[in-house]
Amino acid sequence: MASYTQTEPVSKTALVAGWILSALPALTLLMSRVMKLLQPEAVVKGSKDLGWEGESLLLALGIVEIGCTVIYLIPRTAVLGAILLTGYLGGAIATHVRIGEPFLPPLLLGVLVWLGLYLRDPRLRALVPLRS
Repeated sequence: MASYTQTEPVSKTALVAGWILSALPALTLLMSRVMKLLQPEAVVKGSKDLGWEGESLLLALGIVEIGCTVIYLIPRTAVLGAILLTGYLGGAIATHVRIGEPFLPPLLLGVLVWLGLYLRDPRLRALVPLRS
């Protein structure tokens, strides 16, 4: 027999703030994936500087970004999407650390992914209460 925990409803303010904070990384990743799919010269050069050789890898990374972000934006699959985006952004962080570049932007995107989801999903707040 399944046991369900009663969750407090999300306030309208928290819900709106959560969707705004969720939209920020989604829009940033949208811009990134569009650039990967269009493959302008500067993006191809930048990816080579990061150690990602070949335009086909850009296409694959763009598709992964699209998939993870769509899964994140669907309320029923948002937690899975956040986990997938965390893995993707972790790879971005590792890539930047490996070549000695700043890794704060992908780290901040990961924080925004989870903070936005935390504010808009009562199930997550029930799992990770911030009360003492």
